[in-house]
Amino acid sequence: MAIDLNADLGEEAGLGGTDVALLAVVTSAHIACGFHAGDPSAMRRTVQAAVEAGVVVGAHPSYADREGFGRRPVDRSPIEVADDVAYQIGALQGIARGAGGTVRSVKPHGALYNRVADDEVTAAAVAGAVRDAGDALVLVLPAGSPALAVASGAGVAVAAEGFCDRGYLADGSLAPRDAPGGVVTEPDVAAARAVALATGRPFPAIDGTSLELRCDTLCVHGDTPGSHAIALAVRRALAEAGVEVRPFAR
Repeated sequence: MAIDLNADLGEEAGLGGTDVALLAVVTSAHIACGFHAGDPSAMRRTVQAAVEAGVVVGAHPSYADREGFGRRPVDRSPIEVADDVAYQIGALQGIARGAGGTVRSVKPHGALYNRVADDEVTAAAVAGAVRDAGDALVLVLPAGSPALAVASGAGVAVAAEGFCDRGYLADGSLAPRDAPGGVVTEPDVAAARAVALATGRPFPAIDGTSLELRCDTLCVHGDTPGSHAIALAVRRALAEAGVEVRPFAR
């Protein structure tokens, strides 16, 4: 058994200490492209640090919503969303080339991630933008979502993602962050969730419903309190369960 462990990074003005610590643990990093957080200098520093750590680089495009950290819905048509995603991917690709790296994957952020999971028209538009960006990019999408089939049908490689540090609703979607259990900050709980997701075993939704999700990659958010301790606990638990941690894209 094998699975990728990713983190969403580059969301601070510079290269934050949490980012550096997480790059020593994860195998993939999705880097903010300036719309919800980060800036060109932060992108460059984060890419360089990822390359030095041997971590695979991915783009983390978002709605243009810095004030809301990209976690608020924005009224954008599917083609406008595709244009925004293409712009952000291209920006990181250019910076990555200058920093000695290559962008290998794309993972929408926040409210855009949630919209793509549920809106098949927008999912197709985003998949088209990823396909047209070249470099055989992998599109990271929520495990169990219809968007996986939409993107695959558009000729885009996909990776199904599960979350170590988030709670789930009974339908397999992410629980709101402000719901009880919506954010998991206990390292042992996150580690148990990671093993269940990596091995296809059932785990509880926030209402106690039993869920199973097939995943190619697991995420620890860089802005989750105690994210470094969570990531370390996840790596230990996966190793003890006989799960190899390696990137899904190379």
